[in-house]
Amino acid sequence: MTVEPIRWSEGGLHIIDQTRLPLEYREIELKTLDAVWEAIKMLRVRGAPAIGICAAFGVLVAVKEQHPSDAGAMRRRVAEAAGYLATSRPTAVNLFWALDRMKRAAEGVDGAAGAEALWRRLESEAVEICEDDKARCRAIGQHGAPLIRDGYGVLTHCNAGALATGAYGTALAVMYSAQEAGTSFRVFADETRPLLQGARLTAWELTRAGIDVTLICDNTAAQVMREGRIQVVVVGADRIAANGDTANKIGTYNVALIAKAHGVPFYVAAPLSTFDRSLPSGESIPIEERDPGEVTEGFGRRTAPEGVQVYSPAFDVTPAPLIAGIITERGILKAPYDRSIAEAFGKAPST
Repeated sequence: MTVEPIRWSEGGLHIIDQTRLPLEYREIELKTLDAVWEAIKMLRVRGAPAIGICAAFGVLVAVKEQHPSDAGAMRRRVAEAAGYLATSRPTAVNLFWALDRMKRAAEGVDGAAGAEALWRRLESEAVEICEDDKARCRAIGQHGAPLIRDGYGVLTHCNAGALATGAYGTALAVMYSAQEAGTSFRVFADETRPLLQGARLTAWELTRAGIDVTLICDNTAAQVMREGRIQVVVVGADRIAANGDTANKIGTYNVALIAKAHGVPFYVAAPLSTFDRSLPSGESIPIEERDPGEVTEGFGRRTAPEGVQVYSPAFDVTPAPLIAGIITERGILKAPYDRSIAEAFGKAPST
C-alpha cells in the first residue's frame, strides 16, 4: 500500500487527517505538542500502532517547540511531553509503549552528552519505532494470509489497515498478503458506528488496493453469516491482556458472539506491542468513553432528541474463548493464550 498515515520529513511531523476521508485526502503538519495531542484525541490519527508512532514523533515536536539549550532541559521536556500525550487516549497500549521507549531513550544517553547528541538519539528512536511497526505488519500479513482461501468471504470491523499503523496494517495486512499471493476473496466491512471507520476508511483503503469489498451496516453481520457469505473474521486490537482477552473498537464483541453462533472462526491481528501482560484479563483494560455528540450529532447533523442520555464507550472486550487465534509477527497464537502469549515474548508461562 502507498498510504503512509504518518511521515517525519525534514524535521516535521505530517499526518493524513483521517477525519476528512474519504471525501478529502489532506495531509497536515503538527507543529506543536498541543496539536499532536488534539490529533490523537480527535481521531485525526487513530489505530493503536499509529497512535504510538504519532506520539513518539510528538515528543520530537515538543522538544523542537521549546528549543531546550542543554541536555538536562531536553530530558525534562521529553518527560513532560510524554506525560501529557499519555492523557490523550487511555485504551491503546501502543501509546504508552512508544512513550516509554522515548523516555528510556532520553535517559539512556550519557549524562555528559550534549543536546545535539540527545536529539539524534531521540529522533533515531522514533524512526525505529515507525520502521519496526512496518516490519511487524508485513510479518502479520504473511502469517495470516493462509487463513484466507479462494472464494472466502472475510468480515472485518473498524479499520485495522495502513491508516491505523505505520503502513500496511494488521487485520488488513492479512488481506493484502492474501491478495499478493493471488487468492480470490471478498471482504465485508462493517460500517462501524458511530464514527464509521469501516465505511470511511476500510472501504476506502480496500477499494484503492483493488480488493473486492462490500460495505454493510453493523447490524447486518449476523444476516450475512446466516447466508453463508462469511468464512472467516479478522479484526485488529487496541490492547490484549495476558490471558488473550482483547479490546477493540466497540461492536467487535458483538461480531465475535455472532461468529461463534455461526461456527465462523474469529481471528485478531496485532503486533506484540499491543499486548499488555501487566493485565491478567480484559476486566482490567481501561475503556475510553467518547463525547455523546458523536452519537447524537454525528458529522454535524442531529439525529437524536435534545437532552437524551448517551453511553458511548469507544471499545469493548472480546473474551479469549471466542478467539480462534491471535495473528502476530511471530506467528498465530492459539489457546491456552496465557501460555502462547508468554512463549511469544520468550518467557516461560507462569504455573
